[in-house]
Amino acid sequence: MGDQQQYFLKWNDFQTNMVTSFRHLRNEKSFTDVTLACEGQTCKAHKMVLSACSPYFKSLLEENPSKHPIIILKDVSYTHLQSILEFMYAGEVNVSQEQLPTFLKTADRLKVKGLAETPSNIKREG
Repeated sequence: MGDQQQYFLKWNDFQTNMVTSFRHLRNEKSFTDVTLACEGQTCKAHKMVLSACSPYFKSLLEENPSKHPIIILKDVSYTHLQSILEFMYAGEVNVSQEQLPTFLKTADRLKVKGLAETPSNIKREG
């Protein structure tokens, strides 16, 4: 029983399915395991998604293991938090030109991948 032939199996629309599934899980609040709080309001999310999208959240969650932590974000607007979560779960978000500088500052503070890097990846619409 020497060399057996290997088969490469690929799910063609894997990324699309994952994005759709994560978005659905977020909308349904299914399996959420972390709560983010700011401006007296809260958003439920998934540690795995936060950790994958932000070294800030990854470090915070690793250093403070808890079954369902509540993370209080100072100086973060609830609107920006919602937009950042939309970006994390969908890979895209619309932000008004007026809000863009402060939104990017918040994303930078939270080290959100794809937003905290160079702003050259921002596409203008309109």
